[in-house]
Formats: sequence, structure tokens, C-alpha cells
Amino acid sequence: MAAVMDLQASAPLPPGLGEEQLAFRRAARDFALAELAPHAARWDAEAIFPREAIARAGELGFCGLYVDEAAGGSGLSRLDATIVFEELAALDPSTAAFISIHNMATWMLTRYAAPALRAAWGRGLASGAQLASYCLTEPGAGSDAASLKTRAVRDGDGYVIDGTKAFISGAGATDVLVVMARTGGEGARGISAFAVPADLPGIAYGRKEEKLGWNSQPTRGVAFEGVRVPAGHRLGEEGEGFRIAMKGLDGGRLNIAACSLGAAQGALDAARRYLGERRQFGRKLAEFQALRFKLADMATQLVAARQMVHTAARKLDAGSADATVWCAMAKRFATDAGFSICNDALQLHGGYGYIREYPVERLLRDCRVRQILEGTNEIMRVIVARHLLDTEEELR
Repeated sequence: MAAVMDLQASAPLPPGLGEEQLAFRRAARDFALAELAPHAARWDAEAIFPREAIARAGELGFCGLYVDEAAGGSGLSRLDATIVFEELAALDPSTAAFISIHNMATWMLTRYAAPALRAAWGRGLASGAQLASYCLTEPGAGSDAASLKTRAVRDGDGYVIDGTKAFISGAGATDVLVVMARTGGEGARGISAFAVPADLPGIAYGRKEEKLGWNSQPTRGVAFEGVRVPAGHRLGEEGEGFRIAMKGLDGGRLNIAACSLGAAQGALDAARRYLGERRQFGRKLAEFQALRFKLADMATQLVAARQMVHTAARKLDAGSADATVWCAMAKRFATDAGFSICNDALQLHGGYGYIREYPVERLLRDCRVRQILEGTNEIMRVIVARHLLDTEEELR
């Protein structure tokens, strides 16, 4: 009962959005209520990857939201995508997050692949019939991604890839890996990007990690040993891989921020309902001013985070020069706020918030990792501070 949350109390459509966005929001909400909400708690408890449900999301265009229509996608804006991800995540933050990562990897492949590769993979990925994983992180290269060691050596008309990736979402259950590997010297300029079929000889997957949250999607390490890929599977030119990875992460950070908004909205709705139902000392909890003020602060924090995410999305859609720093600020602020709101919602539930009959403990667990992935929030602060200080230098 409590696992299926009523989203009719979701926040009103923020200013500056129109009827099309309202339609996307309604479609995503209806899908989440029908396809995610009834199963999310079981998928979490049993660590089930709901590939069939993701494929049905693809039928609605949710697996290629901002992929060009010519490549088989929906051709929507980044702002439209944040609205969809928020609604999906309000009921199942884990599955919504995988769909968001798949969108990022699919966009990277369709945006930077040669025409033949785009034709081979684009429509399958954008439709959800095939799924993609993003392979940047390594055991020794997390926040310092430019120090990655996986190497792709030119060999005739292709490349041979050797190395290891870590914490890869969907690994072992997806069809293509977007892999960053070193083709040149040290540093960011020596990195290239490749689309690698996930079943090629020489690819091995580690054990499925046991995680605090995000249990409806598998996370594994991936080892590459003598993996041969044609040169036509390179994305962009040699040495452009790190730039491509960072371009993908601008959108990926927005996606993860939007998923945090969704989890926070779901938690806020659950807390509001609980305060209206639970009685203590002969009164509904909603009648206690301290708890009413806490709910008001949670709602205010959520609205502020949503406005920042939407502003960053508009910046990215417009190709603004400062889009990257806005995406970093939005990711930092929204993921911190999202976890805080989920934590406050659990506190308002008291002991009931800590048990699985109520959804807030799952929302809290699924929300926590967002402060780490797609660049930790400490790295987001580095990006923002660098922008501020570089701008100051330019003004002198």
C-alpha cells in the first residue's frame, strides 16, 4: 500500500513551462504509476533488473529523450528530459536513474558516432530494445578521471583494448559499452571514446556489487583483455574522448539532479500524507507547528532545487558558455537537497520511516549515491570555484 505513492500532490508546474511539458509530465507520471510503482519495492528487495519495464519506457520515447529524431530518438530538450526523469524517480529512483544513464550513453553514441555505427545502434538504443552502459570510472581513476589507464592500441583497421573499469551501471545486462580509453599520452588529451559491443571476446564482468541502494540495476566491474574493435567504433576523433565524456556528463549531471528532485518529491508527498494520518497526544501530527514548519522548509528547498535544475537545463539547451558550471551547481545543490529532504521525511515518519512497509527508507537509500556519481559533489565545487576564479582573473 505505502509503496505505491499518490503523485497527485506533486508540486505545480514551475513557471516558464508550457502545455507540451505538462503532457510529458503526465505521460511519465502515468507510466511510473502503472509500470514502476507496483514493483519497485520488490525489484529493490530482490535486486531485479526490470529490463521489460525499461523496454516499455522506450516505447514511450523515454530511452532516447534528447537523442535526435533522425537517429531514432524523441528529439526533446534537456529541460523536457528533466521533467520526465523527475516523475519517474518519484516512484522508483533506482530504475529512473538507470534510464537516465542509458539516455546519456545513447546520446553520446548517436551524437559522435560515424553514420554506419549510428545506424547500427541508434534506433535500438533509443527505443529501449537495446541498452547502454557508460564506462569511465576505473579502480584507480574516480574523481581524477583524466588519469585513467585503460588503453586502446591501434592495430591494423581497428583497436585492441586492455584495462579495467569499475562501478559500471548496468554492466553485464546491457548491449553496448561507451568506453573511454587511452590512445595517446598522459592526461585528458590522450583519451578517446569507443562504442564496444558488450559481448565481444575478451570482455569479462565482475560480481554484482551489493549496494546500499540502486538495487534494481546491476553494478559491476568490467575487464577488457585484448578486446578488438573496428576503427569505425571510435566516437569522434582520437584524443577527443575526454571532451566527449565531459559533454555527456553535463547532461548526465542534470539527469541525476532531476532524479533527486523526484525522490525528494516522493518523500515530501509521503511525509505530508503521514502527518495527516498519524495521531499522537490526541492530535494529528499535522497540527504540531514544529512539524508543519519542517514540511514547509522541505517544500521550499525542493522548489529552489527544481528552479536551479531547470535553469541549468535551459543553459545547456541554449549552448551557453557557462552551461557546464550551471550543470555542476545544479547537480551539487539538487542532490544535497534531495538527500536532505528524504532524510527529513524519514524523521517525520519516526520508527515507521525505518521499515520497508513505507517507501521513504528506499527513497533515502536510492538518493544517497547521487552525491557521489557523475562527479562527486566535492568535484562539482571544484568546477564552480575554478569558473569563479578564472572569471576573476579575466576581469583583472
